Amino acid sequence: MGDNKPNKSALSVSKGISQPPPLNPKLRKIKKQSLSTDEYVKGILKGNRTILSRAITLVESNLTEHAAQAQEIIRNCLPSSGRSIRVGITGVPGVGKSSFIEVLGTWLTGKGHKVAVLAIDPSSDRSKGSILGDKTRMESLAAEDKAFIRPSPSAGTLGGVARKTRESIFLCEAAGFDVIFVETVGVGQSETVVHSMVDFFLLLMLAGAGDELQGIKRGIMEMADLIAITKADGDNLEKSQRAAAEYRSALHLFPASDSGWTPGVEVCSAQRKFGIENIWSKILEYHEFTSMNGYFTERREQQSLFWMEETIIDSIKANFFNDGEVKAMLDKVRNDVINRQTSSFTAAQEVLDFYFRKNNLNR
Repeated sequence: MGDNKPNKSALSVSKGISQPPPLNPKLRKIKKQSLSTDEYVKGILKGNRTILSRAITLVESNLTEHAAQAQEIIRNCLPSSGRSIRVGITGVPGVGKSSFIEVLGTWLTGKGHKVAVLAIDPSSDRSKGSILGDKTRMESLAAEDKAFIRPSPSAGTLGGVARKTRESIFLCEAAGFDVIFVETVGVGQSETVVHSMVDFFLLLMLAGAGDELQGIKRGIMEMADLIAITKADGDNLEKSQRAAAEYRSALHLFPASDSGWTPGVEVCSAQRKFGIENIWSKILEYHEFTSMNGYFTERREQQSLFWMEETIIDSIKANFFNDGEVKAMLDKVRNDVINRQTSSFTAAQEVLDFYFRKNNLNR
C-alpha cells in the first residue's frame, strides 16, 4: 500500500519559540549618570533626598577618585550646616533604639521638624557589609517625607560609628534637617566617638535585666546627658520605675559635668508612646541651657578641632602603611618579632626610623 506520508514519532520535539535573554539588553546601556559637584550641592540645598543619599555614598567611599569631589561638596555645604540638634542614641542590643527613634522621629515630623537618622548597622568582619535593617524596622518613619534614614556599616570602627558619619551630619543639615539622630551599634565598645560628634548623648537602658547598676560602664554613664529606661509597659512598668530611682541615686555620685547640666532619668515606652515627649522636652531644655551659658558653641568648636586632628592622624597612618618600602620592611620585622629575634618596641623603632629617614623628616 503506497503511503508516502512520513512516519511521525511520539518522541519528536517541536521547535517551539526562542527564549528571551535572561537580562534585558537595554539595561546594560543604562548607567547611573554621574553628577557634578555643583549639581550635588544644589540638590542637597534643595533637600533632594536622592541626591543627598548619593552624596553620602560618595563621602563614605574609600576610592581615591571620590575623595576630592566629596570634600568639595562638604566645603560648599558647610556654610549651610550647623543649624540642628544632634542627638547620639546608644544602648545595648535589644534595648529598643530603633523603635524609640521611630516613635520620637514620627512625632517630631508631625510637629513640622525634618528628621535625619544616621543608623550605624553592625557590619560583617569579613565583607564589611551591613545588615541595613533599620529601614525595615522604621517603616513608618521611612515613609515620612520629612524624614531621611541612612543605615551605614560600622566596618569595625571603635564605638560602632561609621568613619564618615560626621561629614554625613553636615550634608543632612545643609539639606534642611533640623534634628539629627545618630544611632550606634551599642555592643559595649567605647562610645567616645559618637559623643564627640553630637550635642546631646542619650543612653537607653532596660529594667529587669539583672543587677541594674552592676553592668553599667561608669564611662558611658558619665557621658550621658539623659538616661531613659525603655519598654516601661505592662508588668515591666514597676521594674522600670524602680530602676529609674536606682539610676538617679547613682548619678548623684558622679562629678558635675563640664556643661553644668545635671543628667536625669526618664522612663518611656515606644509601644505605648509613653514618655517620649518628656524626653524631647529634656533635650530642648538642655539645648536652651547650654546655649545660654555658652557651652553649646564651645563644645561644637572643640569637636571641630578634635576631628581635624583625627583626620590628620588618619592621613599620616594611611600614608605610612600604604608606603611600598615600609610594607616590605614591616614584613621582615614581623618575622623577627614572631621568632623572638627582636622585641616589638625595637622593631617599631626600626620601621619608624626608616620611614623618617626616607621622607627626610626629623624626629
